[in-house]
Amino acid sequence: MILEVAILYVKQGFEKQFEIDFALAGKYISSIEGYVNHSLQKCIEQKNKYILLVNWKTLKDHTQGFRKSSEYQEWKKLLHHYYDPFPTVEHYESVINFEN
Repeated sequence: MILEVAILYVKQGFEKQFEIDFALAGKYISSIEGYVNHSLQKCIEQKNKYILLVNWKTLKDHTQGFRKSSEYQEWKKLLHHYYDPFPTVEHYESVINFEN
């Protein structure tokens, strides 16, 4: 499994509308083959800062499957105008896992 991580800085004053549109955009990303789950976390200290975490079965599911899809174009229309600066997206693979 691959974890996609993006730190999102939303233009100040647009946080609530971003959250509404992000919830709508979820249907596009979750319909892609290889998608596992995703979450959006909001920073406590900086109200316009978020972290997006998406689990994919493979890197290709994100970079090829989602990014080259019509669903991505809809995701982009809903969300990309909120970001300043535009986020860097990184991918991680698990090395060590701990659970209680």
